Amino acid sequence: MNGAAPEIGPVPSGLRDPANAPADVPANEASASKALTLPLLQGRTTLAEALEEEENMLFRLAYPSQRFEFFLWILQHRKDFEAIVSYHLSLAANEICRFGEVGEWKHGSFNVCIPIYIDNWSKSPRRRVLLRVPLPYKVGESAYPGNANEKLRTEAATFVWIEDNCPDVPIPHLWGFGFPGGQSFTRPENAPFGTRIIWHLRRAISSFLGSPLPCRYISYSRPNILEHGYLIMDYIETSDAEMLSETWTNLYQSQDLRVNLFRDLSRIILSLSQLPLPRIGSWTIDERGVLTLANRPLIHQFQSLENEGIPTNIARTLTYTTADAYYIDLLACHDNRIRNQPNSIVDEKDGRAQMANLFAMRGLLPHFTSRDLRYGPFVFNLTDLHGSNIFVDCDWHIKYIIDLEWACSLPIEMLTPPYWITNRAVDELEGDELQTFEKAYQDFTDIFEEEEKNFSPTYSSATYRTDIMRRGWKIGNFWYFHALKSPKGLFNLFRQHVQPIFESRRDNFTPHVDEFAQMVSPYWASDAREAVVAKLADKTKYEQKLRELFEKGGPVQ
Repeated sequence: MNGAAPEIGPVPSGLRDPANAPADVPANEASASKALTLPLLQGRTTLAEALEEEENMLFRLAYPSQRFEFFLWILQHRKDFEAIVSYHLSLAANEICRFGEVGEWKHGSFNVCIPIYIDNWSKSPRRRVLLRVPLPYKVGESAYPGNANEKLRTEAATFVWIEDNCPDVPIPHLWGFGFPGGQSFTRPENAPFGTRIIWHLRRAISSFLGSPLPCRYISYSRPNILEHGYLIMDYIETSDAEMLSETWTNLYQSQDLRVNLFRDLSRIILSLSQLPLPRIGSWTIDERGVLTLANRPLIHQFQSLENEGIPTNIARTLTYTTADAYYIDLLACHDNRIRNQPNSIVDEKDGRAQMANLFAMRGLLPHFTSRDLRYGPFVFNLTDLHGSNIFVDCDWHIKYIIDLEWACSLPIEMLTPPYWITNRAVDELEGDELQTFEKAYQDFTDIFEEEEKNFSPTYSSATYRTDIMRRGWKIGNFWYFHALKSPKGLFNLFRQHVQPIFESRRDNFTPHVDEFAQMVSPYWASDAREAVVAKLADKTKYEQKLRELFEKGGPVQ
């Protein structure tokens, strides 16, 4: 049962409370306020640096202590987790689970991944599996209780859906998963014999009655009811594959390696988009183990905004049957960020410019989207496909795709090659870099076209999805959709790539932009001017809180 947490010994090496870390002691007292630094999840920051950041640094400065507390909770419950893993793997009495050292834990943007070693594992040549637990302080659990559960259910459902519908997409083996409250799902071959018989009977009855079939994982109630859920999957050893990001920077210009990568990426994108889906949303799994496309399309931007108390106004059960409605709700999230993030605007000029850009983005929606695709097709899409989520062999053939948590069904016109294929951020693609990217985009779509012709003709033509990609580049919706999905990137992408489609750059471009913002920003909302005044007051209060935080030496525990 989930009783009092067991006592633990000294805090292991690698897990130290940042609040107790030695403070920086400047030699000159007068420079103390400038020299003092506070810890972030990666590195440290000064007050001056924190004040310059676009993000809400009050949240980011709280993350190190929240990580410490959460990691400590995991250590306090490590015996419970070891017992859970033993059950999912159906281990014998002499097959023992052991937690990896804290130094081996992988802390990502939204999860902590913990290696679990298996001593004397007779059924598998592997020596460890991966325990993956969402970080409650990164997914909005405090402001929006249930977000971590939502994330787990959609990720587990995505694993199951890909296993059943796209077996050619390489993903790690999923041993089982569990949700807050005590319900877990495990593979039938690892469940007790009696449980398997009952499960098969229930599936047979559901099939006979025409009811939806439960997934191919057996549900059970675990005795150790933990307040946080988890997934258990294969640990990808370096002997099997390595992250693409490990070799990408040095080798991305190799033509042979890029061709292999582009070809495998094309096959994965094509396989996932081969089956048209009835709506925009994410797969989720209910208490009976039935998969339904009934969750909002859970892209990471939603939970990132909610994590900072910024409402998306997109309910977890909201799905879309038209693309337009989804695009409009994405734009509304940008509005909510302006209104709710305390440091969302730098000054009056910046506020007017952001509002003008958003107003223009709404007006330009019909140019960048197709009326013919308003009602679909909608296809499954990996929205977080980057170099650290792709594992490759030495020839850059893809061996595994990981981090399926933000995959969802989206409009088919949002299918694009990854923006990072020339080793640049999407808002760095200007000038010569843009020409290089355009060539790489063409190379990718040429390979994509070759591969699409090998797939069965689900759509109206053998190159339907390739044609959509090429049209998207021609009209510029590659930039529009990236701006639409990025609360931080919209401003630059609109100025760099969207606005020049309609207004060519001139020598006096900057004054022209200011004039545009001055004229258009009042139409963002009826209270646009009042909103700017309110946001400047919010920014003053925010900066004062930051100063107080640094004066205190960090967040109060």
